[in-house]
Amino acid sequence: MNLGFYGATGTVTGSKYLLRSGRAQVLVDCGLFQGYKQLRLRNWGPPPFDLAQLDAVVLTHAHLDHSGYVPLLVKKGYQGPIYCTEATQALCRILLPDSGRLQEEEAENANRHRWSKHAPALPLYTEADAFQALERLEPMPFEREFEPAQGLRARFLPAGHILGAAMVQFTDGKTRLLFSGDLGRPQDPILRAPAPLPETDYLVVESTYGNRRHEDTDPLQEFGEVIRRTAARGGVVIVPSFAVGRAQGLLWAVHRLKTEGQIPASLPVYLNSPMAVDVTAAYRRFRREHRLSVEDCNAMCHAAHYVNTVEESKALNERHGPMLIIAGSGMATGGRVIHHLKAFAGDPRNTIVLAGFQAGGTRGAALRDGAESIKIHGQYVAVRAEVVSLSNLSAHADYAEMLDWLKPCKQPPLRTFITHGEPAAADALRQRIEEQLHWDCLVPDYQEHAELAPRKRR
Repeated sequence: MNLGFYGATGTVTGSKYLLRSGRAQVLVDCGLFQGYKQLRLRNWGPPPFDLAQLDAVVLTHAHLDHSGYVPLLVKKGYQGPIYCTEATQALCRILLPDSGRLQEEEAENANRHRWSKHAPALPLYTEADAFQALERLEPMPFEREFEPAQGLRARFLPAGHILGAAMVQFTDGKTRLLFSGDLGRPQDPILRAPAPLPETDYLVVESTYGNRRHEDTDPLQEFGEVIRRTAARGGVVIVPSFAVGRAQGLLWAVHRLKTEGQIPASLPVYLNSPMAVDVTAAYRRFRREHRLSVEDCNAMCHAAHYVNTVEESKALNERHGPMLIIAGSGMATGGRVIHHLKAFAGDPRNTIVLAGFQAGGTRGAALRDGAESIKIHGQYVAVRAEVVSLSNLSAHADYAEMLDWLKPCKQPPLRTFITHGEPAAADALRQRIEEQLHWDCLVPDYQEHAELAPRKRR
């Protein structure tokens, strides 16, 4: 086997790995680069591998940093199958067309208001491109072995994180390779814990929180305190949220806070993300993948008023607090939340809650790092609102939870490749694994290749 690293190196975005075995070539994950401009420009360049030689694509889960390049891959000529879990297929049917539609809207706005240096500004792909790409998705159940390319067998294992998220194990009969995908947390209040690490000869493991531990605090209580103090000063709480996973966790938190009397039952709560609304409904369909009962799931789904129309979204910006608005996107890179930030970030009565990982180069990261202003639609918007980071709401395992997942493995991998983390996080996880488990580790560079020789069997 030979493994090429074409994304998620030195960054948490753009996940792409090219696996070669004999004549077989399989792309594992097909994500968009996000954040810094030099990363985003990679989305516009030609693919760094030959699409004509590609037999299959295998997705670990539906988040755009793992699936968002799929429409462009198909647009550029890829005609093969794209394997994923059943829930990942359902979520991609929501996320990918929405991604194309947002890119069309942003290009149209840039051209109308002349925000872009390009004339004309163009979308990376369109909603129609996304719908065409969806025809290539082939769902597979967890645990069932399938053959993505001749001589290669694969199976999906539950990874937690979001609905449908999977680890993927490959074998060519001589060598076993496991991709962790994005690994969930063992005590997540909604999603089930990741499956145990199976024995493998080589491991590719994510490192989003490789240099951090989640705070030993109750995120529900902390979220409630933020809402109460903002409401007391008549302010608005704005939460940039990923539509898949994070929005549902926030809705569940709102339900519990109101039920327990920690925030007023009358507090207006808005979910301003049609995509998140559709995703929330999927929790009813895939109940085996989460811990919620039917009653709990229904309560989560009714914890907020759903904002569907653009007109209703705009009207929120004219309202006064107290109120809570949950809106996409999670790192404030686009979507409806940027309009709310434009309207509310300048008022010190308001609060912006960052409820997940913020990749470098995003507006969310700038807010986290104390920026006094952020650029929206070509203009700088002053940030006078309180900014709060709630890392405990993350759906990624921290380094201690990652080590606990790795430790039970009886036979260490021959090599562990550490990816999907910013440089400090990836190197910190490498160091911890080497020092505590004495495993051979490597943090690969962009477009680096590694030969995966078979393990010598006794």
